[in-house]
Amino acid sequence: MTEDQDQIRRTLAEYCQLLDDGRFEQWADLFTEDARLVLLGRVTTGRDAIRDYMMGVQPDGSRGLHMTANSLVDADGDSATATTDYMFVRPSGGGPAIIAAGHYHDRLVRDRTRWRFSEREITMLAAPEKSADG
Repeated sequence: MTEDQDQIRRTLAEYCQLLDDGRFEQWADLFTEDARLVLLGRVTTGRDAIRDYMMGVQPDGSRGLHMTANSLVDADGDSATATTDYMFVRPSGGGPAIIAAGHYHDRLVRDRTRWRFSEREITMLAAPEKSADG
């Protein structure tokens, strides 16, 4: 694994830990100024708008734990792509509950100090369709 891949994997991990901790200012710094976040067909553009959106959907009391696995990272110079499986788990009355699962599809760029997201598309695993016979 290359040093770039290690640094990109760190960015992927920081996304989860900073968001789960509610450290939104540090979390937003993982994005470029003109980044795009695509979630359920909604596109949010710009670091500040992305931070404000996520603060609204992850307020105190509704945060949980993002778990990621199977990251495939391809770096080429100062740009990279990554695809990662994720699950989002939140406390519930019956114990931890899986709230969402799916894939992160990322485009990242290297700036002077670190790798940042220029785009993150979050897709969610759909419930299987029921067959006609039951």
